[in-house]
Amino acid sequence: MVTVQDTELKKGIEQAIAKARELSMPILVSEVQKVDHIEPLAFFSAGQKKYLGERFYWKDPSDDIFISGLGICKLIHCDQNSDRFFHVEKEWKKVIENGIIYNDFHEAGTGPLMFGGFSFDPIKKKTQLWSKFSDALFHMPKYLLTKVNGQYYLTTNVLCTQHDDLSIAERVFLERQQILSSVHQPKKVKDAAITKKEEVNPENWKETVRKLVSHLKNGELKKAVLARELRLYFNDDVPIEGVLKRLLTEQRESYTFAFESNGDCFIGASPERLVKKEGKKLYSTCLAGSIARGKTEEEDEQLGQTLLGDDKNLMEHQFVVEMIKDAMEQVCEQVELPDHPVLMKMRDIQHLFTPVVGISKSQSSLFQLVDRLHPTPALGGFPKQDAVEMIREIEELDRGLYGAPVGWIDNNGNGEFAVAIRSALIQGNEASLFAGCGIISDSDAESEYSETKVKFKPMLSALGGMEK
Repeated sequence: MVTVQDTELKKGIEQAIAKARELSMPILVSEVQKVDHIEPLAFFSAGQKKYLGERFYWKDPSDDIFISGLGICKLIHCDQNSDRFFHVEKEWKKVIENGIIYNDFHEAGTGPLMFGGFSFDPIKKKTQLWSKFSDALFHMPKYLLTKVNGQYYLTTNVLCTQHDDLSIAERVFLERQQILSSVHQPKKVKDAAITKKEEVNPENWKETVRKLVSHLKNGELKKAVLARELRLYFNDDVPIEGVLKRLLTEQRESYTFAFESNGDCFIGASPERLVKKEGKKLYSTCLAGSIARGKTEEEDEQLGQTLLGDDKNLMEHQFVVEMIKDAMEQVCEQVELPDHPVLMKMRDIQHLFTPVVGISKSQSSLFQLVDRLHPTPALGGFPKQDAVEMIREIEELDRGLYGAPVGWIDNNGNGEFAVAIRSALIQGNEASLFAGCGIISDSDAESEYSETKVKFKPMLSALGGMEK
């Protein structure tokens, strides 16, 4: 059983209560302790009973960092159409500036951290599908497990008010120990079986593609991405832990994430980084243009070479490169990227890939770059504003968090956001899967439809329903 010492947290809570009374505002206390090995997925699972709907999970493609959060210490959300990135950053800074933080380790992803995301388009008319998620929604957890550089850290966050007393410390110690006591208890997860698959208006989607292609041949818009939905029905509630476990096994080279809100869970395994900030270093990814994996090495190589020489996919990719390079140059002192894309091979699909690295200007923040980069042409189109307006007008789907930035930021401004593709929204015994394609002037509706079927595969497999 994992135990932690009651070190400075109680003293910090006492100071925070006094400060809360003085300032008439809640004050954060955050303490980080190094702990023995705790499997992040087991930590996530340990919160299933008490914190269902208030959990998150994240793993990066290189396995450098895992984070798992339970409970909500502080919720930051915004439903206004403009300045949502600024609003979230402002609220986060306010929490941190007044906080009492004990962290002797200074590893990225430890200490006060919030996880969440922004919707694809806050102006698009909302549907019931995404009613549990705001246009900007972030959770700072009560308890955070971070695995970084092979070491494990437990962060405890407490938000103290002027009405609290020291009894809050005892409650936190008891609650935390109950979680740690249950981490290594084996939990049996019973899979839910798919009873029905429903493609949401596929013929309408194809017709929309055809109309868009006609428009692209006669206008200034070069590319727009159209997405569609596949709805699954199960014989029981879908266990998030089981889906996560399969994603971690089957999509190892992806960003694996799960974000719960009020009982719904947005989950996925995305190959696409939006941006990472590590001190002054910024990293982004140009990922556009895709083709299936081959059944043999020879077929796989042939498909990869076909992709590298395909004019349509190369054009799509170049739109992304130009936009991301321009956005990075606005906030960076220098930007570096190769001249030609290479292949990124995932289990079910391969992509054209160009990495981008920059050195940020001193005043540049992670949220500023998220704002500038979203949506990339890989999920929106080109020119950016024209494409978003076109999608808003003709796309039937309410994207919610699909295709949007999902990730984390810590109190030092370090963090990482992925583009939330290869994803699904799980709602009890139902799930919606999402996939999209970049449409340009010579796109073919049937080919694009087939491409979306390939892009559904990662989540279909994790949910137990591979497409035939």
